[in-house]
Amino acid sequence: FQSSVVLGNQPMMATISGYPGTGKSTLVNQIKKPLTDLNGCFVEGKFDKDARPDAVLASALNSFFGNILETNGRNSLMPMKWRINDAIGSGGNSVLFGVVPNLQKWMADGNSANENHAQSSSGVKRIVSDHRLKFMFCKLIGAIASRAHPLVLFLDDLQWADEMTLDIIRMLMTDPDIQHFLFLGCYRDNEVNISHPLTAKLKAIREQGISIVTIKIGPIEKECVNTLLSEAMCMPPSLCRPLSNAVHSKTGGIILFVLRFLASLNDDKDLWFSMSARRWMFSLEEIRRKEIHGDVVSHMTERMKSLSKKMQMGLKFAACAGPTFSTMVLDKIQKDLDFEDSILNSCVQFGFLQKESSNQYVWAHDQIQQAAYDLIPLAKRESFHLLVGTRLFISTSPSELENMLFFIVDNMNRGSKLIDDQDQLYEISQLNLEAGEKALSSSAFHSAAKYLMTGLSLLRPESWELKYNLTIRLYDAASEALFVTGDFSRLAVLIEEPLMNARSFEDKLNIMNNLVRALAASSKFEEGITKCFSILGQLGEVIPNEITPDIYAKEVSHVKQLLHGKSRQDLLSLPIMSDTQKLAAMQFMNHALTMTFIAKPLLNPIIVLRMVKMSIEHGMCNISAFGFACYGAWLVSEPSCDVEGGYRMGRVATEMMKQLDAAEMTPRLYATVYGFINIWKEPWQAGLGKHLEAYESGAATGDMEYATTNLYQYSNTALYGCGENLETMAQNIQYVFFISPCY
Repeated sequence: FQSSVVLGNQPMMATISGYPGTGKSTLVNQIKKPLTDLNGCFVEGKFDKDARPDAVLASALNSFFGNILETNGRNSLMPMKWRINDAIGSGGNSVLFGVVPNLQKWMADGNSANENHAQSSSGVKRIVSDHRLKFMFCKLIGAIASRAHPLVLFLDDLQWADEMTLDIIRMLMTDPDIQHFLFLGCYRDNEVNISHPLTAKLKAIREQGISIVTIKIGPIEKECVNTLLSEAMCMPPSLCRPLSNAVHSKTGGIILFVLRFLASLNDDKDLWFSMSARRWMFSLEEIRRKEIHGDVVSHMTERMKSLSKKMQMGLKFAACAGPTFSTMVLDKIQKDLDFEDSILNSCVQFGFLQKESSNQYVWAHDQIQQAAYDLIPLAKRESFHLLVGTRLFISTSPSELENMLFFIVDNMNRGSKLIDDQDQLYEISQLNLEAGEKALSSSAFHSAAKYLMTGLSLLRPESWELKYNLTIRLYDAASEALFVTGDFSRLAVLIEEPLMNARSFEDKLNIMNNLVRALAASSKFEEGITKCFSILGQLGEVIPNEITPDIYAKEVSHVKQLLHGKSRQDLLSLPIMSDTQKLAAMQFMNHALTMTFIAKPLLNPIIVLRMVKMSIEHGMCNISAFGFACYGAWLVSEPSCDVEGGYRMGRVATEMMKQLDAAEMTPRLYATVYGFINIWKEPWQAGLGKHLEAYESGAATGDMEYATTNLYQYSNTALYGCGENLETMAQNIQYVFFISPCY
């Protein structure tokens, strides 16, 4: 703790493992007071096997900034605010504001205009790659941690963590720029074996030279149980020993089991306080004869069965309501069952629940929630979840649905197999679409894929006729989710049906866009080029598969005629492209550009010439800047060797990108301008910093292909072109090593 958060030389990591109920989280909580004394920050999240794991880290950070807003006001912690602003910049704040809305409120300083602007930016339909989101999370967490405010990030139940969060943990621990930071993770070692993803990720972290402090918590010994009883009952240890031996024998020394077993003994009058003797008494023989049902969950479930029917029903509904729930949600679920406050108060008294606020409750331990959930017979759980989801959906107003959507859909999905009515299945499918689109907008890609694929599974073949808009939207969004998560095999199967059944070419465009990108990401370049050219032909841009000298000369001549007499200012004053088909064509030519460069280089100049031609004739868009940069690279190369003309086009491209605020094109444009054009006109050293800048921009926007291209160009130019010292080079690129393995 001292070496990581106080000295801050490098991030440190500790894992705490043990059987459920051994006190792992309690141990972590002991760090809060010394951290508070250092003005430190504590960010905590907890994974749940039934909840969305890819939203846990975002939720934890959102709660952290929510607490800042409530306790310190908008203008406190200004140095932290400045660091975050510098770290995430304008390119990354939109994605972070979408998943951490309280960060947006805090950074906005109460300026409604700023808040509205951020909201509109994050609301644009776009795909945010896993790489971009992971990079921005690391930037944000690194900016929170400082000498003045050291940071401890605690994530509980890592055995249920998703791949993206585990990657972020690895990136945080290997980032040399992050200091005064300690990561704490708890997991159940009985659920993590050698093939578990967490095991592989911890091994990868160690292989990168990071030391992990491992703490294993097991059952407490007999003597500890005896000391606990002695202090709790204010009796000499010798008098407690027979009882402690019996308790330890029954519970195995699991502390949560010990405490719940003692409570049950008191309930059964086998452990009681004698007013006449003025001490605790116990019936040792009765305790020894008690049957224990294996573990704490089974034991507590059996104890709960002795409660009233109304109490048991309330516990069942509360277990389905999640680890934390409000009385409003419980009232909607209960409906006519008259679930009184007295029952909740009784649950608090029994130690099942803890009251966080006037209408908010949290389970005292996830094992207790599991015990309450086990009250529901296995054969009836699907129908029970369907009942919970249906009641909540019926009683929730449209304005409330936004906050309740995931909970409603999760419960309905678990019982959807019991529904035969197709209209009801369409309604659940619609809810899955809404949940999937919401998850996509908040960058919870794996959850989005799950919801959208579930929604598709509820459709019937006739849905293309009866529910066309629902069906095409599901396929469209699902193709995005599968592309971002890298599930290309399922994507290839998924797109066959919409390509065959979509009513218009426009309805297929986004799905085909995701297909082409998936082919490129899978290195299926020739197939991707063929698909691109087919789509471009339907968009009115026919590109021949074989290039003859005559075709080449004709394309070059046409572009040169269009550019003749046009000054730099004329090109920068081109109108904005508005034709949707031309915009789509530019997008597909952008995809084809990289694939032809690798697989069919003779076609590459034709794509470049067509992009320039289309920009002049139909107006400029963000991709136009890259097109002009590639045209400049073509001019400086053989056979043209027009260095001055190429250099001029490079300047036009750079200014056009800035004018259009097309920051996402920075990696592509800098790789072209500073890697292929300016080296013929300027000292090679002048472009080195631009390549590193482009790498960081690519990591922030998710363009890892050109981010790593710039990193290669930097290393190659610095070493062979500039003779830079290896130690200096290592220092300059060290900060990027932590993200490269993700790619």
